[in-house]
Amino acid sequence: MTVNRVAVIVRIEGRVQGVGYRAWVEQSARAIGLGGWVRNRLDGTVEACFVGERDHVESQIARCWEGPRSAAVTQVVVSDAPGEIESGGIFLIRPTV
Repeated sequence: MTVNRVAVIVRIEGRVQGVGYRAWVEQSARAIGLGGWVRNRLDGTVEACFVGERDHVESQIARCWEGPRSAAVTQVVVSDAPGEIESGGIFLIRPTV
């Protein structure tokens, strides 16, 4: 991964399931050219991996506080992705874990 490219894991808390949050993240991430994935978690949170240029990833993280109109985000927790993650520029919705 080049110096300008980063990969992060983001956990979004609040009213983020059943409101179209995953589809919103997918559309938003694809619009700015990020790779990665998004999924619901059984604990009621949404988890995403964003891979791309640092400024685009940071922009997407800031957008996670907004979400779709019906969402109510209370917390966004960001951590570095473990190891090298290469997405091939594709962004997917993954199954719930």
